[in-house]
Amino acid sequence: MDRLGSFSNDPFDKPPCRGCSSYLMEPYIKCAECGPPPFLLCLQCFTRGFEYKKHQSDHTYEIMTSDFPVLDPSWTAQEEMALLEAVMDCGFGNWQDVANQMCTKTKEECEKHYMKHFINNPLFASTLLNLKQAEEAKTADTAIPFQSTDDPPRPAFDSLLSRDMAGYMPARADFIEEFDNYAEWDLRDIDFVEDDSDILHALKIAVVDIYHSRLKERQRRKKIIRDHGLINLKKFQLMERRYPKEVQDLYETMRRFARIVGPVEHDKFIESYALEFELRREIKRLQEYRTAGITNFCSARAYDHLKKTREEERLKRTMLSEVLQYIQDSSACQQWLRRQADIDSGLNPSVPVSSNSGDTAYMPTKKNVPSQKPKGRRSAPPLNLTGLPGTEKLNEKEKELCQMVRLVPGAYLEYKSALVNECNKQGSLRLAQARALIKIDVNKTRKIYDFLIREGYITKA
Repeated sequence: MDRLGSFSNDPFDKPPCRGCSSYLMEPYIKCAECGPPPFLLCLQCFTRGFEYKKHQSDHTYEIMTSDFPVLDPSWTAQEEMALLEAVMDCGFGNWQDVANQMCTKTKEECEKHYMKHFINNPLFASTLLNLKQAEEAKTADTAIPFQSTDDPPRPAFDSLLSRDMAGYMPARADFIEEFDNYAEWDLRDIDFVEDDSDILHALKIAVVDIYHSRLKERQRRKKIIRDHGLINLKKFQLMERRYPKEVQDLYETMRRFARIVGPVEHDKFIESYALEFELRREIKRLQEYRTAGITNFCSARAYDHLKKTREEERLKRTMLSEVLQYIQDSSACQQWLRRQADIDSGLNPSVPVSSNSGDTAYMPTKKNVPSQKPKGRRSAPPLNLTGLPGTEKLNEKEKELCQMVRLVPGAYLEYKSALVNECNKQGSLRLAQARALIKIDVNKTRKIYDFLIREGYITKA
């Protein structure tokens, strides 16, 4: 009985004949009763009635050959396998190279047969569809797998995108500077030769094992970075900031355990905690309504509106005391009060007025009315820090900076803390990032930024 041979057309890929040890050429004989391993004989040994150990000449047998059609009467099974191997070796579309490797078919015949029976064949298409549906059903309840793009981004070296991606090259899945970047230096002078002694040979093997362990650590870290989406730090930080501050604190604490639990489990834990936080906050709000005697949501809306109004009124009452705490200039206080009154009446403050506190007040002007340019003024004198809260926490250079920039010590300490924390998170800080963090005059921000870099508190990106 004819069967498709389980080996390729290359005789060197087949096991030798058990009788004469020659390489088998189709057709050849396979004993149906002996094995495994299969007992194979060439035609010459089979005709001689070769017997070996348990194999007898009267055993049933199979004729192994691929010289019969499968999909097309003019194509044998051997040619079908040769076509698939040629396409795999030369690549889809290189039909001239495929025909040259097959030697029995032309370029047009190879292309037509492959497209007809292996691409547009409805039998294969339905089989692939069923496999795809089975795979989708298997992963329906799991995380959505990552789908790579056809052409990954290739940022130029030292470009803004390359720095944001920490030097990662998506097309190569490597970093410009890898973890333990000089691990290969230990192997550059190692050469295995026959004259090596046993001790020297063992020493070289140990060095190679150490290098292999360092490569495994590099790949482990790279896998963690890719799986958790840490390549683009900005995008990761934006996703982290969408949580409330309490959840962000937990996120920061649990980050060190993310490499143990995996990306999906880590995200599920954070999302579950965020949901729990929202539920607790909602329960607390409902308990506040119940304490106030509110039993329906209509009354709750009125309660929230009145509560917001009371908070605004309380804020207006405390603003004056805050200003008097920092500003010891009566004229500046009067200007600030007029500004607040005009804001409440719908006017637009646009003319700045400097005060001894380092803050900026504004003279009101009517909306949609162009204001006149202020005439030239003398530069404001240095800020007097005597009695201002936080002065005792500053060193001499910081006091000098606050006097020249006209910035109260409490505000400076808050800005300094924000910039230093952001620099510690990212490793460095740019001026544009500093301006986005502290919303004050850009010139003051520049002076604070340069001062912190000069004193070594932050690092410039």
